[in-house]
Amino acid sequence: MVEDREISQAVIGRLPRYFRYLGELKDQGIERVSSQELSDIMRVTASQIRQDLNNFGGFGQQGYGYKVESLYDEIGRILGLDKEHNLIIVGAGHLGQALVNYMNFERRGFIFRGIFDIDERIQGTQIRGITVRPMEEMEEFVRGNDIDIAVLTIPKTGALEVAERLVACGIRGFWNFAHVDLHVPDNIQVENVHLSDSLMKLSYNILSHID
Repeated sequence: MVEDREISQAVIGRLPRYFRYLGELKDQGIERVSSQELSDIMRVTASQIRQDLNNFGGFGQQGYGYKVESLYDEIGRILGLDKEHNLIIVGAGHLGQALVNYMNFERRGFIFRGIFDIDERIQGTQIRGITVRPMEEMEEFVRGNDIDIAVLTIPKTGALEVAERLVACGIRGFWNFAHVDLHVPDNIQVENVHLSDSLMKLSYNILSHID
């Protein structure tokens, strides 16, 4: 564990990619990889890879490279994937349902425990065996089930109020798909996912590469 050192968000943003590619190498039975070989796969310079990993102590040996399984496990630990994280989803629409049904989250230790929605017509129904509950039950459920993360897939008009309620009952982080910036204390972590922003960025890059 890295102590008393500020790691840049750019480095943190690359860690899941390292984890994913190392997982693929591990599944192929590859035991050792050099920074140059990782560079060729990931299109990140070998120097950048070494710098990134040195933020966490460095895991390779000069002339030997990295042990794939050991580095995979260590990056997983750094990312907190050696622990289970309990999640709730607020908003049981199409996006919320799609996230609950994506099995790969559970393989990484992200477990959906509850789903909440304001729509009485879907309250009491189940998504992958999880009952959709009314919003009135949210705080008690969060406190009683050791919930770490709230996933917000609701319109922006309700997101700020919901976020305030969740902060008050001890939530530690938000995966926010609502198109609004959450105003939460500094100790609460927020990862914003704006799907349209990503699509507009793709559009720009396509246009900028047209001859």
